Amino acid sequence: MKTIVLLFLASLVAVCLSSGIQDSPGVFVEREEADTLVRPKRAATELTLTQLESLMEVCEVDVACESMMDTAGIIAAYTAHYGPIPF
Repeated sequence: MKTIVLLFLASLVAVCLSSGIQDSPGVFVEREEADTLVRPKRAATELTLTQLESLMEVCEVDVACESMMDTAGIIAAYTAHYGPIPF
């Protein structure tokens, strides 16, 4: 059994080396390419009224979150007290 696994791994290495796979470019990519790979953060204007109301209901339970909601807004208050918005 070990011989079969070793033979398979050796053939896999041989195929990879013979296929001419180039080295990866590294960890740095151009900004345009990165923009297509990484999903942009959601803006506050993309939330519907129903979603904003559900955030307000969660935030109203906590007094500190509710007072921050009155001064800084619901998005900032929810994010500060409960983390990123789940939707």
